[in-house]
Amino acid sequence: MLYNEGIMGQALYRKYRSKSLSEIVGQEHIKKTLANALKNGTISHAYLFTGPRGVGKTSIARILAYEVNGIPYDESNPAIDIIEIDAASNRRIDEIRDLRDKVHIAPAYAKYKVYIIDEVHMLTKEAFNALLKTLEEPPAHAIFILATTEVHKLPDTIISRTQRFTFKPVDQEKTVAHLSNIAKKEHISIDQEALELIAEHGEGSFRDSISLLDQASNIRDTISAEDIRTMLGVAPLTAIEQLLDSTKTSHTADVAKQLSQLKEAGYEAAQIAKQLSALLRTRLLDSSATDALWLMKLLGDLLEVPTKNDQTTFLELTLLEANLRAASKPQPETHEPVKQSKELPEKPKNITPKPKEVKQSPTTVEPAPSISAPVTDIMHAWDALLDEIKVKYNTLYGVLKMGVPKMDESNTIICTFRFAFHQKRINEPKNKKLIHDILAKQFGMPVQLSCVVDSKPPEELTEQGLPVIRQDEQENKPLTAADVDTISNIFGGAEVIES
Repeated sequence: MLYNEGIMGQALYRKYRSKSLSEIVGQEHIKKTLANALKNGTISHAYLFTGPRGVGKTSIARILAYEVNGIPYDESNPAIDIIEIDAASNRRIDEIRDLRDKVHIAPAYAKYKVYIIDEVHMLTKEAFNALLKTLEEPPAHAIFILATTEVHKLPDTIISRTQRFTFKPVDQEKTVAHLSNIAKKEHISIDQEALELIAEHGEGSFRDSISLLDQASNIRDTISAEDIRTMLGVAPLTAIEQLLDSTKTSHTADVAKQLSQLKEAGYEAAQIAKQLSALLRTRLLDSSATDALWLMKLLGDLLEVPTKNDQTTFLELTLLEANLRAASKPQPETHEPVKQSKELPEKPKNITPKPKEVKQSPTTVEPAPSISAPVTDIMHAWDALLDEIKVKYNTLYGVLKMGVPKMDESNTIICTFRFAFHQKRINEPKNKKLIHDILAKQFGMPVQLSCVVDSKPPEELTEQGLPVIRQDEQENKPLTAADVDTISNIFGGAEVIES
């Protein structure tokens, strides 16, 4: 694409930046208020512009700075009395002290000396305190315009001394119309669906949307929606729908395979998660109550993907865990549930065919095989291990919670995983050492961890995605008195009912 002589190479978002309040697209409430203030001469000494990126905060700040001084807005010849400060790179107290010292010097040419401080939330606490002194007692010739995308990081004392204007994301329809107008002026041939896709991806930011149009202008003579999807790395909708359906209904291996195919095709984890989230929101409106809970849990997990250091692994774990939850269905009861009571009955009916053995004193009952930590201690320590790791190592936590722990007689915890890549991640030396150190602290003695793989899917899962261990899976052994004691210790008393 060729630009006119003299502005070749100039970015479109700069070329079409508004030069007056009347040219601003959107933000009608702000334009009207500022226009009236300029007309009536009721200018404040400090303004605060808040809102998402690329919606016109800095542009309107510059326009206001020029119009309050009655100076034509000319980017190529900036006025000496309009000072722009990037707080991200000038955040220390020294820079603000320098500003405080110079603010009392009268303007060189203009009526007002205007300070535009962008990303003001980046200032240090000491710098905020120095700025506050200036905002409390500003000279009559000084105006401050503060802009930020994260207003919650500003001290209340700063906010209270400004007139605050909240900018909104630009409506998609207005964005499309503005992009279409720019495309016509730049002789860019692009279809309506492609413009809508750009506006949607821009998420209400004019600057981002115009930048995407600028990038797309170099693709080909006539730009289609498919060209935009390829440029943005957006996966085909059919592939996203298939991945979500497989997560809910197919075997775990199918989910892992489809996700691997998307990654091999060059689609990033954050983008896949974003598209899955959009599809989930749509399906939530038409889902049943049961499905809604599953969809909402998955949606919440997907929203965390962009915040993770290892986005690919986190997305994979999220979908696999959701698949296991979807596969877990309530099993019909084959016997009455264990009832809770305050004390153990004298004669549990199905513990042993010889009641006198149950009534034996503790000194005559044959002791059970001893291990260093009972099952309840194992699970307590495992839960504590997960809680501690989750605080600092979220990805490792996601892998570890997919395992099923069990301790053998040699003080070794056998952790069973369904997939080899889970086992491989846990067996990495730094991860293994971290887990061993925490387990040693929980048990009060050295404990080893051994990871094994068992790809056989469990018939029933708990709410946490762990297999339910049934009595008939434990070598068909009947409950013993020691078993009932253990149940009583966990649940505060129990009695056994005949099946």
